[in-house]
Amino acid sequence: MAHRFKKIFLFIGDLAILNLALLLTLSIRYPVNVRSGQWQNHWPSFLAVFIIWLLILNINDLYNLNLRTNSRRFIRLAFNTALASGLISVLYFYLNPRTAIAPKTNLLIFTALFFGLFLLWRYLFQALSRTFIPRDNLAIIGLNQRTEKLLEELKKRPAAGYETALIFKNATELENLATNIREKNIRTIVIVDDFGQSDALREALFACLGEKITFFNYPDFYESITGKIPVEAIDAEWFLNNLQEGHKNYFNFLKRSADIFFAGLGLLLSLPAWLMFALLIKINSRGPIFFRQTRLGQNGQEFRIIKFRTMRTENNDAAPTRKNDARITKVGAFLRRSHLDETPQVINILRNEMSFIGPRPERPEIVAELERRIPFYKTRLFIKPGITGLDQVSGHYHSAGVDDTLEKLQYDLFYLKNRSLYLDFSIALKTLTAVFRRQGR
Repeated sequence: MAHRFKKIFLFIGDLAILNLALLLTLSIRYPVNVRSGQWQNHWPSFLAVFIIWLLILNINDLYNLNLRTNSRRFIRLAFNTALASGLISVLYFYLNPRTAIAPKTNLLIFTALFFGLFLLWRYLFQALSRTFIPRDNLAIIGLNQRTEKLLEELKKRPAAGYETALIFKNATELENLATNIREKNIRTIVIVDDFGQSDALREALFACLGEKITFFNYPDFYESITGKIPVEAIDAEWFLNNLQEGHKNYFNFLKRSADIFFAGLGLLLSLPAWLMFALLIKINSRGPIFFRQTRLGQNGQEFRIIKFRTMRTENNDAAPTRKNDARITKVGAFLRRSHLDETPQVINILRNEMSFIGPRPERPEIVAELERRIPFYKTRLFIKPGITGLDQVSGHYHSAGVDDTLEKLQYDLFYLKNRSLYLDFSIALKTLTAVFRRQGR
């Protein structure tokens, strides 16, 4: 609850800072007339600008409560937000025929003022959140490897708003559960282990209902603070309880419609560039223009993925890409960094083999091996694979190793459970940001 409250408070503060920056801008530019009409003239048009800024703040991860305001990354993201939002705002005013103002100087002053006020506000917010916004005291029932993993995640996310106050290590300690909860003012309980005494545990927890406690099982709580599903802690029952595919028909229809529209549009707009890329690929190295490889799609159906070739064909063992891979050509390096090598996959989308957003498609032999070593790995094939996905925008590069694949699967399962138009839109915007930053490998 504290975590959600902080984000709402942060959003309201950012909105207030946007309005204050506009008011100060108009006061500087029109010190006499700001009350007699300038605010009424500017605010309706700047409302669209505010939406642009708030959207880019979200895309740039500036609502991540674990991002410290005194870090270089925060300053860089705030500067990038101001720059990108300012440029898009300029385009909005000059491409929108309905607006009666063209505020060149005003936008420049507004951007500079907002950047300064934003930094001050975020510093103040972080100080206030430590002092005045209390943390929820947390009790964990069970002490094992999952508990240690949960404690590690909580340590990495101090802004989640939880303070671990109690850990019940065995069934005997549950006898005084209600008393300990009152003494430690516990507000949240996470059940990691029932000690093989489900009935006794339920009775002990039932006695605590009057204390206004929020109860979580381990998978749900881990998901709420990390945005991932703990694969090691779920079973077949979890899938039965959480994957309500009958409720996704409307979403699936809209998603497929959007895929067809944007894939068709993308194909038409990018065709001229395909000719240039094809020529550069042929000049730079021997081999075909396109790279085709068998991948597994929805429900395990095989299909041939299409990309621009980025590697040399000679002495290529077809192993997964490595860091600083010598097989990548100069043209291929550019295509990978800009993600333009993925462009031909719009054909896979039009064929209904892929979607824009979904789990990364893998080769059949890799899937067979990973399914043997990782529980529930093949469940990611319940939906169509995507060009981009939640794992790709997580900010972490994951290799084809088992440990990294397990991490990817946790993101894939979160998407499988929570996929929605909002989540797809958020992933799409973050992918565009990564493309503009030329983040690729």
